[in-house]
Amino acid sequence: MNPTALDEHAYRTAEQLLRHNRPKLVSGGRIRPRWIEGGARFWYRIDTPDGLRFFLVDPGRGSRKPAFDHVQLAKALSAATGEDVDAAALPFAAFELVDGDVEFDAFGRHWRWVAGDHACVGVERSQHRQLLDVAAPDGRHAVFRKDYNLWVRSLSDGRSRALTDNGSVDRDYGANPDYFMYTTMLGKLGIPHLPPAVLWSPDSRHVLTHRTDMRGVRETHLIEALPADGGAPRLRTQRFAFAGDERVPSAEFVVLDVESGKVVPARAEAVGMSLMSPISRQWAWWAEDSSAAYYLSSTRDGRKLSLHRLDPASGEVRTILTESGPTRVEPGQLLQQAPIVRVLSDGAEVLWYSQRDNWGHLYLYGTRDGELRAQVTSGPWAVQEILRVDEDRRVVYFVVAGLVEEDPYRRSVCRVGLDGSGFAKIIDDDVDHAVTVPPGAGYFIDSASTNALAPVISVRGWDGKVLVELSRADTSRLLETGWSPPERFRVTAADGQTKIHGMLYLPHGFDPAKRYPVVDHPYGFPSASRVVPCFDPGYYGFDAEALAALGFVVVAIDGRGSPGRDKAFHDASYGRVGDGAGLADHVAALRELARDRPWMDLDRVGVFGMSSGGFATVRAMLEFPEVFKVGVAECGMHDLRFAEQGIAEMYNGPFDPETYAATSNVDLADRLVGKLLLVHGGLDDSFSPHLSMRLAERLIAADKDFDMLIVPSSDHAFVGYDHHLNRRRWDFFVRHLMGVEPPSGYRLTPVPLDQEALADLFG
Repeated sequence: MNPTALDEHAYRTAEQLLRHNRPKLVSGGRIRPRWIEGGARFWYRIDTPDGLRFFLVDPGRGSRKPAFDHVQLAKALSAATGEDVDAAALPFAAFELVDGDVEFDAFGRHWRWVAGDHACVGVERSQHRQLLDVAAPDGRHAVFRKDYNLWVRSLSDGRSRALTDNGSVDRDYGANPDYFMYTTMLGKLGIPHLPPAVLWSPDSRHVLTHRTDMRGVRETHLIEALPADGGAPRLRTQRFAFAGDERVPSAEFVVLDVESGKVVPARAEAVGMSLMSPISRQWAWWAEDSSAAYYLSSTRDGRKLSLHRLDPASGEVRTILTESGPTRVEPGQLLQQAPIVRVLSDGAEVLWYSQRDNWGHLYLYGTRDGELRAQVTSGPWAVQEILRVDEDRRVVYFVVAGLVEEDPYRRSVCRVGLDGSGFAKIIDDDVDHAVTVPPGAGYFIDSASTNALAPVISVRGWDGKVLVELSRADTSRLLETGWSPPERFRVTAADGQTKIHGMLYLPHGFDPAKRYPVVDHPYGFPSASRVVPCFDPGYYGFDAEALAALGFVVVAIDGRGSPGRDKAFHDASYGRVGDGAGLADHVAALRELARDRPWMDLDRVGVFGMSSGGFATVRAMLEFPEVFKVGVAECGMHDLRFAEQGIAEMYNGPFDPETYAATSNVDLADRLVGKLLLVHGGLDDSFSPHLSMRLAERLIAADKDFDMLIVPSSDHAFVGYDHHLNRRRWDFFVRHLMGVEPPSGYRLTPVPLDQEALADLFG
C-alpha cells in the first residue's frame, strides 16, 4: 500500500512563507528610506490597506504625508500612455523630486508629472548616469570602469575621459577579486561586472580607489554546460586563492584628482584583499572635510589590525593605531558589518573597537601619539555599531547587544560620554532595535520588534523621543496562513556549563498530543548568527518557517563559536571550523528541548543548510549519525583546504595541513549512515561545485547511497532556480523524515528577480 500523500495545502502555505513572498503578508513591516536634501527629508514606499503608497517625511517638522496624489498621477500617466494604471500599484518603485515635480521611469520611458497641470510628460533624463557609474556627491560626475581602467563621465553632457591608462588584466583599477566582481548572477542579468570599488571625497574633487594586483593568483575553472547562445560547453576561469597559497589578491591604494588627472599612489605596502575590496568591505573612508582618507589593514593571519591615514596630495601613509592578539583582531564580529571605528576631532582622535577584555567595547585614542585616553564603554555586553558622535557635547550614540537578560542578541540604543561617563539607554524598553541613520545624522529611524512582536517603525531624535511614527506592521495575513512566532529558548551547551540560545518553530496546526519530526537548520561558519532577535526572520529564517508549514518542528541554534556575544564564545571556533560552530551543542540542545516536549520525535531528526550550512549538514550526519538521519546539503563548503583563502585563514587560522584536514567532510565520508541529498550549482563561483564532487567521489568509493542534484547553470544562491530547489528539499524531507509522499504534481512558481534589490546594489 502506498504511503499517504501530504495535503497540497501544506505546500501552498509553505510557498507563501518563502523569502520572496512572506513580506507581502506583513503590511508595513519594512521601510527603505530614500534620502533627499542631504538626509533632511526622505521618502519611502510601503504597503497599506489602500495598496502601495509613497510617503514623504520631514523629521524636522514631525510630518509624514503622501509624497504626491497617487490617484491623479495614475490618471495622468494613463492618459499619456494609453495604459491602464492602478493608483494602488503604480508601475514604478522610485521617483525623484525635480523642482517640485515628480520624475520616474515607466513603460520604457522617463516621465515628469506636473502636479499643477495634472499631466504626465515624457522627458529626457536630466543626467547621463549609467548603471555601473558611481556618482560624485555633488552629482556632476561619475566614475566607471573601461578596459581595466577608470574613467570619469560628466553627468550634464555625457562626455567622458580616462583617469588611468595603465590598467591590465592582472593589475586593473577598482576591481574586486574575480569571484565577487564577475558573478554568475550578474551575467544572467546581462551585467558584465560590479561597479568599480571607488570612494568619492565629500568635496567631489578626489577618488580613492586601488589598483588590484592579481598576478600569480591561482586559476580555478568552471564549466558552462549550456551557454546562452546554445553552443558547446565553455570553460570559465577565475583567479581564486586557496588557503595556504603564496599569492593572493592585493589592493594598491591610489588617489585620483578628477580635475587635474593626477594619480597619487599610496606610499605604503599593498593591502591583502582575497575576500573583497577594502572599499567594498567599508574598510576605507574619507574624512568629512576631504583632507585625508583612512583605511584598515589586517595581517594575513588576522591577528593584527591597523588603522592608516592617507594624505591625498602626497600619498604619504601614516599608521595611527595597531592592535595584535593571539586570535583574530576584528573591527566587529560580523563579517559583513561596517567597522566599528570612527575618526574624530578633525583627525586628532579615534574611537576604536576592541575585544581585549573579552567584550566588544569602544576605546578613545589620540591619533598623534597613539595613546589611550579612555575606555569609553565597559561591561558584560557588546557594542554592535556606532551611530553618531556629537563632538560638541563629547557624546557617542551606539547599538549594543547583551543588555536584555532574556535575549543577549537583542539590540539596545545607548549613549555615553567620550570619557566613559553618563552611560544610558536612550529607549527605555527591552525589545530589539534595528536602526538606520541618515546622512547628517540629525535623527534616526528605529524599527522596534521581537520575534513575536511585529515592528513599530518611527523617526526618533537623539533623546530617544519619537518625532513621527512611520508604520505599525499588520500581520493579519501572515497569521491567516497558520504561522506562529518562533519560541525563543535557552539551553546548556555540550560542555555542561555554557548557556546557548535558539529558536523553535512549531508546525502549523500544532497538536501537543502528536509527535513531529524535527529539522535542525544550522549555519556552520563563525561569520554570521543563525538566531535573530527581531521580527524579520533573516535570510535563512524563511526556509525554516516554510518547513514548519509542512508539519516539521524546526530549530535554529547558535552554538559556541558563533558570533554576536563575547569573544571567548566566538573564539571557540577559531582553528576548529570543522566543529560547525558548535554542532555538539546542537545535539545537546535537541536532547534538552525534547525532555519536556514529548511531541519532538528525536528518532526522526533531519538537518539542512546552504553554503557553510551545507557543510554543517553533512558534518552533523557524519559526526552524529545516531541523531541526524536525513540531510539536504546545498552548495556546501565541504573541504576548507579548497575554499577562499581569506575567509578560511581568518576563521581557521594560518594554513596547517593537519588542522585544515580536520575540516574536511570528504575525509569522513565513510561514516555516512542516513539519507543525504547533495545540491550544488554548476557555476557556483563562491564555493565551487568541485567541493560537492569531491565528497560524492569519496561517498561512492565507500559504497554509500546518497542523492545528488547539480544545477548546471546555477550560482551560489540558486538565483532563478529557487522554485525547483525548494520543492526538491521539501520532497526529500517529506518522503524520508515524515514518511509520506509529497503532493502529486505540485510545482512552485518561479521566483522573479528582485529589481528593487538590484537597484539598491548599484545605488
